Amino acid sequence: MTALAESASSKRYAALLVGILRLLGRHGFLAALQGRGHWPSPVQVREALEEGGVVFLKFGQVLALRRDLLPDEYAKELDRLYGQLPPVPLDEVLATVTDALGAAPSELFGAFTDEPLAAATIAQVHRATLADGRLVVVKVRRPGLEARVAEDTATLAYGAALAEQIAPRLRRFDLVGMVAEFRKSLEREMDFRIEAQSIRRFRAAMADVAGLWIPDVIPERSTEAVLTLEHSPGVRIDVYAVAHPEARAALTEPVAAVVLRQVFEEGLFHADPHPGNLFVLPDGRLCLHDFGMIGELDEPTREGLTALLEAVVAGDARAATDAYLDLGMVAPDVDRGALERDLGELLRKIRERPLAQVSVGDALQSLLRAGSNHRVRNPGALLLLTRAFLIAESVLRQLDPALNVVEVFRRQLGAITARRYEPGRLAARAVHAGRQMEQLLVTAPGDLRRLLRRIADGELGRVRTPGLERLGVRLSRGLERLAGAVASAGLLVAGSMVMDGIGWRRGLGQALLALGILGSMMVGLGAWRARRE
Repeated sequence: MTALAESASSKRYAALLVGILRLLGRHGFLAALQGRGHWPSPVQVREALEEGGVVFLKFGQVLALRRDLLPDEYAKELDRLYGQLPPVPLDEVLATVTDALGAAPSELFGAFTDEPLAAATIAQVHRATLADGRLVVVKVRRPGLEARVAEDTATLAYGAALAEQIAPRLRRFDLVGMVAEFRKSLEREMDFRIEAQSIRRFRAAMADVAGLWIPDVIPERSTEAVLTLEHSPGVRIDVYAVAHPEARAALTEPVAAVVLRQVFEEGLFHADPHPGNLFVLPDGRLCLHDFGMIGELDEPTREGLTALLEAVVAGDARAATDAYLDLGMVAPDVDRGALERDLGELLRKIRERPLAQVSVGDALQSLLRAGSNHRVRNPGALLLLTRAFLIAESVLRQLDPALNVVEVFRRQLGAITARRYEPGRLAARAVHAGRQMEQLLVTAPGDLRRLLRRIADGELGRVRTPGLERLGVRLSRGLERLAGAVASAGLLVAGSMVMDGIGWRRGLGQALLALGILGSMMVGLGAWRARRE
């Protein structure tokens, strides 16, 4: 970009920023920053964001996730921004569908309803039918949203950088980074191809969960701006609970099972499981909608989260601090001792409450808030997870106000743990570990030799050290024997566990045992030959 273009862009952003400042001034923000008034109330903050338009509404929704930074009353008020918005005029919706799919809706669908089922910040949803008579729902992106997002987020980034320069104390909140992350999340959410991929991943991951159905994507009627899905014949779970009070208690276990299995088994979870996205079908199965907001947890993060929750239940502040710091991004000057003291006080308060009144979501929220106070940067996935737990617990308590949520979660986690150690899964993990060991056996000796040769030839002044080379060879062979011993032991353990099965499982167990015994013999022979050399 030329200097002239950069100047023009800066002038445009500055003009837009002036408009934003006027908006903030009308709602009392500027007077508060200048010390001439109180900080705007939660309602004023929400109203200012609503007045700012679609992008600011979405930014408010993202802020509602930052329960580690915002007081509870502000976060709860900003949650109201998830409500229904004024619908897009029908002619604009039809034009968007035509541009995206290459033909008019009247040619692509047997019917297309005029009134939307829902209208949100990114899109609105209409009911339709395909040519073969199947009922579908069509999610259509708001027209002109991409250009609006690009301009408004650039203005926000400009304002954030300016604010951090004027008031350096604001840098602790990383406003520039927050805006950049917000823009990335918006760009992902606007691309319905990503949501379609998420739906397919969820359907595959949760295919064997009894009592759950996820509507599938209709690919030939879906693009970046339009997403067509199977129609769900169910009703919202809160509406269903009112109409079927006898079914309330029975619904709590499936809801908890779906939420926890997503988090701790699949690592892919629906981050917005509110009643509008959680339906009950006529046959009693649960149905999940709207996969625009999802979270992902890799295996190390899931293990760290499990360790954190175990430490919280045990009231172990030191273990909780270790697990939490492993999950977050820690500033160099973090005071670990002070954080541990704060977490210890928090855990004491949690343990003093009756178990039926403990909220997992509230506990996570308090932990994240304590970490933010000590300059720990909480990963976005944990913020989404906290929100998902808070919403899920709210749904569970709507179903049964006297429900002991912690006990329900404990039962479901016990079932998840039991499945994790089933013989079949252990055998699969053992085979995977064996493949990794095989790869290590192939690559590690050469890597080690190259590393030792580089040390000998490079930074040590290119000094030749034949002794070091011989040491490398011995270490490599030792590594081979160690890796082989571990792999053989894994095969023996897996084989003995699978042997308890019948049919093909017993055959698999015998094969694993044979491989383990053969591997042990080869390791022993290698060790005997090494002693002879």
